[in-house]
Amino acid sequence: MYKNKYHSAELSQYRFLVTGGAGFIGSNLVEYLLKYGAAKVRVLDNFSTGSHENIKQFAEHPCFELIEGDIRNISDCNKAVEGIDIVFHEAALGSVPRSITDPATTNEVNISGFLNMLIASRDSKAKRFVYAASSSTYGDSKTLPKVEENIGKPLSPYAVTKYVNELYADVFARTYGMETIGLRYFNVFGPRQSPNGAYAAVIPKFVLQLLNHEPPTINGDGNYSRDFTFVENVVQANILAAFTENTEAINTIYNVAYGERTTLNELFEHLSKLLAVHDNEIAKIACIHGANRVGDIPHSLASVQKASQLLGYSPRFNFGSGLKYTADWYWQKFARSKNR
Repeated sequence: MYKNKYHSAELSQYRFLVTGGAGFIGSNLVEYLLKYGAAKVRVLDNFSTGSHENIKQFAEHPCFELIEGDIRNISDCNKAVEGIDIVFHEAALGSVPRSITDPATTNEVNISGFLNMLIASRDSKAKRFVYAASSSTYGDSKTLPKVEENIGKPLSPYAVTKYVNELYADVFARTYGMETIGLRYFNVFGPRQSPNGAYAAVIPKFVLQLLNHEPPTINGDGNYSRDFTFVENVVQANILAAFTENTEAINTIYNVAYGERTTLNELFEHLSKLLAVHDNEIAKIACIHGANRVGDIPHSLASVQKASQLLGYSPRFNFGSGLKYTADWYWQKFARSKNR
């Protein structure tokens, strides 16, 4: 268990809503909240990308509640926020390629759904609204590292939706006096991230292909780089955002990352070595290089100075330690289960 306590508040005095709580990041956040004694942890999820498996371990917990519903339905949102103190809004339709294929649905979920949650949270008088923003907001900005106040033009419909979220949150803070904090996630990875489907993230997708002795395909020459961020660092940032009493820290945006970048070629080499410990055939697998994907940002590297100064954010897991934990988790889940 890699969980550490990131708060000084007594969670038994708070009731939480995690939208998208059956998803990868959301379920890790739910686990933390229940582990440290939250009075109530309610999940709102429509299971379009989330999984019942991610939350089955919480089903019998007396403080856990599941509402199967859709953030595009305002009545579901109103029901979910009833009696809630702090909202963690993780629900979204991710993936740049998916947004390019189907921009309308991405817009409905990520903008209309987000607005519904803001309205419901305002009307229920929730104390704070912490939401998942995205590094895609930096768009075509070539400046490294990425600093919160300097963004470029969006490169995909997904990026547009996540930027609009920030604008709406700012307007609701100014107009209605809400407390909102946006967290721009940088390429989050870790346990429970799905390796399946056309829009799977690169790390779980590569892992499953290697475990199946299939050559992963790297888009482009492999020199694109990312600030890969272990999910536990993201949990830490969410908890700090929920409980900060620093007025200067509220109603703003933060990068959530580790602050180092890794190329896709380096990622493949790391995964190959980590998984070859369990199966030496994996070391013989070579990757394939394909075309660059439309809408991809060439390089991503975050400055986490703002989150450090205002929230006290101090990421414990660097890329290497997080990747080892993740690779071992996938091996336990997929490879060993196939051999039984």
